[in-house]
Amino acid sequence: MTAASTIVLDHRSGTFFASIDDGREREVRDLASFVADRERERPRWVWDDTSWWYPRLLAEGVRVERCFDLRLCRTILRRSLLTAESELARAPLDGWDNARAPEVPPSGALFEFEAAPREPDDPVAEFRRQRTAVAGSAEPPRVDLLLAAESVGALIASELNHAGLPWDVERHGELLTEVLGARPSPGQRPLHMQRTLDRLRAALDGAEVNPDSPVELLRVLRRAGLDVSSTSKWELAEHDHPAIEPLLEYKRLARLLSANGWNWLETWVRDGRFRADFVPGGVVTGRWATSGGGALQLPKQIRGAVIADPGWVFVVADASQLEPRILAALSGDRSMIAAAGETDMYNAIVASGAVDTREHAKIGMLGAMYGGTTGQSGRLLPRLARAYPRAIGFVEDAARTGERGGQVMTRLGRTSPLPDTAWFQSQRDASSEGATPAGVAAARTRARAFGRFTRNFVVQGTAAEWALCWLAGIRQRLSALAGHGWFTTSAHLVFFVHDEVVVHCPIEHAPDVERELREAASAAGRLLFGDAGPSFPVTVATVRSYADAK
Repeated sequence: MTAASTIVLDHRSGTFFASIDDGREREVRDLASFVADRERERPRWVWDDTSWWYPRLLAEGVRVERCFDLRLCRTILRRSLLTAESELARAPLDGWDNARAPEVPPSGALFEFEAAPREPDDPVAEFRRQRTAVAGSAEPPRVDLLLAAESVGALIASELNHAGLPWDVERHGELLTEVLGARPSPGQRPLHMQRTLDRLRAALDGAEVNPDSPVELLRVLRRAGLDVSSTSKWELAEHDHPAIEPLLEYKRLARLLSANGWNWLETWVRDGRFRADFVPGGVVTGRWATSGGGALQLPKQIRGAVIADPGWVFVVADASQLEPRILAALSGDRSMIAAAGETDMYNAIVASGAVDTREHAKIGMLGAMYGGTTGQSGRLLPRLARAYPRAIGFVEDAARTGERGGQVMTRLGRTSPLPDTAWFQSQRDASSEGATPAGVAAARTRARAFGRFTRNFVVQGTAAEWALCWLAGIRQRLSALAGHGWFTTSAHLVFFVHDEVVVHCPIEHAPDVERELREAASAAGRLLFGDAGPSFPVTVATVRSYADAK
């Protein structure tokens, strides 16, 4: 067998099977021993779902270098414009499509993708279908890189869960007590929450309001003379009333209690580790999601509980201004690429004369990427368009495509979903002879909303691809540092959120890890954009507590 061999694993009726290089199938009696033995030859493991197979192997002390996740890759190939003409993309939905679907963005149901529940069929046949789709695509190397990145991301997600993020349970409890008060009896509120609620009720003339009920809270606020349409903190902060400060404080405390309070601690932290359940490709842009535990939102109030083991430290790396740099690379705008060559891209934009302050540079760029065409960002956009016409034109073109109901692609070919049938019907109704002004306005609003989605999809999705390549590079480099030992006994990844990674390592290895994190970021940029792309600097901090990283 050569180092490039492919081994397809299957599981039927309680029995494991392996097909080597698409050849004869053989029964595998001891999965962990079989994989460990074959892994020395560096094969490509092919299986239906990494989240099912890999935790079992890790639990037996077996780690693999690479895999091909048929479930994740099927989703990409089904939807990519680069493989739209393939037999796989045009085939009826089947059991392979009935996997865990990516989350729909909060703006609405942006695609329809349903299939009758049934078990996926032969993984060897599915692997052949997928390889045929890649080979016949418009750009096979581009698609192959995306599938490889998505698959290694699935390996990393399982390894993050297996390793866990070091967590000091006692310190977490102390932090909760400091902020909320002592843990209350069931059905009671912590002391500080109750006192804040008392202040809120006093500001509302003694009204017995339940702030945990949005409907009741909204009714009481309106009765107090506040013209509010929701209880969001952004809308509440616009009003001047004695009840606003205690209400916002109560909401902050309630959020901490529900999201990361004592119940969370008992549910998600085991053996001194927070084991997040990451979902690679869980959002349509390719960003990760979580199926519980809120790993993508660890508030600052509890990060002090994330403490490295004795003799170990965290090396935390954060990609600086990732999405603006991605936009510069995607558009090929030379002036913006030059600005991205500086450590602080926003300061470089100011130095170019495009805007007058760093804050304006940030607001303007976020508006360009997220569709902020009104208010301050709207006023700054024309100035940025004059300074960086190709970059701003790039996202504007993506927005116009979305407004027409079209699709856009990331750098590697991940493709945005189509709007749902109701969206298209609203556009048809608005252009019919009997269209009403209200219907036309509603259709225009829907079109613009979808345009904002596609505008950001190309940038956020490509940023997710860069992050996957960065993670893959980090994993490979840390493995080289570790040698042949088990990965958790040396420097290893323990946390990831969008553009930030946390490595847990012996303190003496921290300088090497810092270097590898920076070099992996540069390598990820070259892999996606070649030598002509911008630099991708990362801010690195070595700390004992995650709270000290920023």
